[in-house]
Amino acid sequence: MSTTMNTAPAPAIDGAAGWRTPVELLVLGAIWGGSFLFMRVAAADFGPLPLVEARLALGGLVLTPFLWRARAQFTAVLWLRIAAIAAINSVIPFALFAWGAERAPAGIGAITNAMTVMFTTLVAWLLFGERISARRIVGLTAGFVGVAILASGKTAGADVTLAALAGTAASVCYGFGINLVRRYLTGLPAAAVAAANLLCGALLLAPFALYSWPARPIPAASWVSAVLLGVLCTGAAFVLYYRLIARIGAARASTVTYLIPLFGVIWAWLVLREPLTVTMALAGALILSGVAVSQQRAPAVR
Repeated sequence: MSTTMNTAPAPAIDGAAGWRTPVELLVLGAIWGGSFLFMRVAAADFGPLPLVEARLALGGLVLTPFLWRARAQFTAVLWLRIAAIAAINSVIPFALFAWGAERAPAGIGAITNAMTVMFTTLVAWLLFGERISARRIVGLTAGFVGVAILASGKTAGADVTLAALAGTAASVCYGFGINLVRRYLTGLPAAAVAAANLLCGALLLAPFALYSWPARPIPAASWVSAVLLGVLCTGAAFVLYYRLIARIGAARASTVTYLIPLFGVIWAWLVLREPLTVTMALAGALILSGVAVSQQRAPAVR
């Protein structure tokens, strides 16, 4: 998932948060990891664009109360800016992940999603002149090698190259989207911005989703997966995520990135009996190691 966040320092943590924060991070990782399972179940029956439309609309509706409370801050110009960012930060990456879910096991998308953190760093360096350390370059290189390994392998006899590339392209979109949010949507309530982003994305995608809506009846299991994808994995997950940001700060909350691939693979194995291959394990280890290295702070100079 993309994480649109503020960069304020982490607030003080009370005693209750000592146990509550790890539990909520685990729950959020499990929920966002489950999104790849739900896409895998529903994508073939809905098609990528109708599934993404349902996800955006339902997620936006869950977050609408936050947007309503902050509605006075949203001008016409701001809405146009949000709509443009929504295409990059939600519509395109969600569609790419859903497209990949039709063609490869759920774990492939979950693993490539971890590249979001590194692409966010890379885009900030290329377009906005932020410094990038040697440590982060090493992390980026390890991540790219991991994607190359993942794209070169097969899972359950199926070629996953295109799905891995689609997931990587989605993470690139997230990298651009997060940087745009940081620079052009600051000073606004984060949950309200997320709601506006999802609702604008739903409006932008609606004509294409309706045009490609399947003529045949959609099975109940796919409908349940689509509803859970929108309500739980998009709307409710963002509420939990922003609550974590308010308590522990954006930097610590973003560590949920490490949990998403793990849960994505576990849910796919438990529910769909999708195998965990050596290629997936090696690629996932490289990508997550790259994320970990790129997120570490350099030691202070004394």
